Amino acid sequence: EVGDQWRTPDLLFWGINAMFGPLTLDLFADDDNAKCPVWYTADDNALVQDWAEMLESIGGAAFGNPPYSRSQYHEKQAITGMTHIMDHTMEMREKGGRYVFLVKAATSETWWPEDADHIMFIRGRIGFDLPVWFVPADDKQKTTGAFFAGAIAIFDKSWRGERFSYISRTELEEKGKAFMSLVEFAAGKVQPPATTAPEQEEPIIAPAVLPYVDSRIWPLEVGLVFNQVEGADSLDASQQNKLKANINQLWLERMPTSEIITTAGGLVSSMRREVA
Repeated sequence: EVGDQWRTPDLLFWGINAMFGPLTLDLFADDDNAKCPVWYTADDNALVQDWAEMLESIGGAAFGNPPYSRSQYHEKQAITGMTHIMDHTMEMREKGGRYVFLVKAATSETWWPEDADHIMFIRGRIGFDLPVWFVPADDKQKTTGAFFAGAIAIFDKSWRGERFSYISRTELEEKGKAFMSLVEFAAGKVQPPATTAPEQEEPIIAPAVLPYVDSRIWPLEVGLVFNQVEGADSLDASQQNKLKANINQLWLERMPTSEIITTAGGLVSSMRREVA
């Protein structure tokens, strides 16, 4: 059973990201289909998480392709149910942040987000992809996708635009294609590490500086953390790039953002001492 695990097609996601992002938090995902650098799985239960606090830490906006299964509870706490999801979303909206949902255009449903700050209806039915783990047991199970009319709901109390708008699925996919091309172009501009002579032993300093990677293109989350490190903008270009390489490595190791900022602050102090 595929159940709630239909995947958002890449072109749709990147089109939405281009219009309402940067999307950095996937609210309803698993380890195989997450669209953002940070995500909640079913085990995390997004309905007990503080999305606003997470966005304040990592920056950007949250994305949700929510599950539509009936309401279920664990120890009296809701774990599914669109009404519960919409209620929690409104609570998070009041705390701050932007929450971008791709939903069925089912305006007669009780959960329909009448209070969303903006709703963009998508002209043309949209399709969703099967999860990567799905293997049909027989020919009857060879489903190619799920299709329905869709809409993008924006929850953001700072929104100052119109309440409703329309976009064709083709136009949204074209925006996604253009954004993906930009990402691929940026990735192609990353410079490989220069070939150097064997390194000589250097005295160990604390905190230890991770291996330097010469690159000028970094993921969005690296820049968001870098901007929170005191004194980082006073470093020269080479030192800033080295600092971003270390931040990127710590992010990949899933170190908490607050600890990355503290560690990066120590690296800034070390770099300043080296210059002095």
